[in-house]
Amino acid sequence: MTDFTEQDILGMKKAYEQAYISYKEEGGIPIGAALINNLTGELLGVGHNERVQKGSPILHGETSCLANVGRLPAKIYKNCTLYTTLSPCAMCSGTCLLYDIKRLVVGENKTFMGEEELLKSRGVEIIVVDDEKCKAIMAEFIKEKPELWNEDIGEE
Repeated sequence: MTDFTEQDILGMKKAYEQAYISYKEEGGIPIGAALINNLTGELLGVGHNERVQKGSPILHGETSCLANVGRLPAKIYKNCTLYTTLSPCAMCSGTCLLYDIKRLVVGENKTFMGEEELLKSRGVEIIVVDDEKCKAIMAEFIKEKPELWNEDIGEE
């Protein structure tokens, strides 16, 4: 994986930490995210899926992360990488497109394949890490709480 950098290692570490917190410490869905400014290397913020914890239909890992980062000028988002432990759903992909986030690093897309093709078609660079820890925590969660997982992805 030639395009994977030290910043990417940090971003994925922070995203996974958030997934772990959501599931193991808060009883939520194990999806985490982090946003790093590519120009400065600054970690702008992190977040995790809080649908269970806050009863929110929109606080997925990526949207929680951006909410925690707070309002930024558009030029900042354009120079960021969003790290997420799981391939982003339509809502989270739309958020990336709205704020023109040009680079996305995904922990895994075997458990759930989000809107990666849409993102690519709009010029977003996507790197899929295929991380074993990300896959394992999702598998454990789905085995333990399949009904909650189906709810999270909009299935019955």
